[in-house]
Amino acid sequence: MQTAALNPYDSLTAMFTRLREDIATIRERDPAARSAWEVLTCYPGLHALMFHRFAHACWRAKRRWLARFVSQFGRFMTGIEIHPGATVGRRVFIDHGMGVVIGETAEIGDDCTIYQGVTLGGTSLTRGAKRHPTLERGVIVGAGAKVLGGFTIGADAKIGSNAVVVKPVPAGGTAVGNPARVIAPATATAALSPAADAKAADAKAAPARAAFCAYGITPNADDPVSLAIHGLIDHAATQSQRIDEIVAALERLGASLEALQGADGALVDLRRLSAAMDGKVEEAAR
Repeated sequence: MQTAALNPYDSLTAMFTRLREDIATIRERDPAARSAWEVLTCYPGLHALMFHRFAHACWRAKRRWLARFVSQFGRFMTGIEIHPGATVGRRVFIDHGMGVVIGETAEIGDDCTIYQGVTLGGTSLTRGAKRHPTLERGVIVGAGAKVLGGFTIGADAKIGSNAVVVKPVPAGGTAVGNPARVIAPATATAALSPAADAKAADAKAAPARAAFCAYGITPNADDPVSLAIHGLIDHAATQSQRIDEIVAALERLGASLEALQGADGALVDLRRLSAAMDGKVEEAAR
């Protein structure tokens, strides 16, 4: 006859194993952590997880009021609110932590990192439904980010600071902006161009990069819409110079600019157009 597996929350050995893992994780990811004793006594993220484990055990044992009371006491002590129904994996690091809110049906995978001011919230009022997000393994959520809804953030994804995420993020992707726009992982875009293929080959040849990126900051993580707007601005800024060059070339060829007519018979004055593009509206109107 098989016996039921022991619940890790009911085993002191497992509890201390988890605690040692958490302390080692904090010392690995936070260069300000100087000793295990400092982490144990001075890190509210660690304390919040300890309170949550007890509260979660009470929640699973159907002692709901006690679970909520322990959760609220932990919130009072640490400034971090984790609903006792939330599922939190191993080696999760809540850095600084003040203002973090994690909802009832949220699921946080192993090795995730959450910074201060993060909300894992829900947009549905349906009782018993999956209302809060699921973070798969290794997700990093930057300070002030809001992840709202019952969708999944893929493994090793990164959420930029102050991003508002309302849709799934693929594994390895990065979400930035409000509302968040997803920058696809390099593996999903490598086949788009030879340059991307070359970068992928270089990445394979290079030593393995660090898996942890503080605050979810990664290379080439600029907002794609912002990049497009900047590209348009740069393109428009060069038009005035190009028109001047065209005018000078036509004058060298002896062309009469006043004689140039558009398709509709209107006079085309390239100098006036150049001035208008420079913002000299009054001069262009003369």
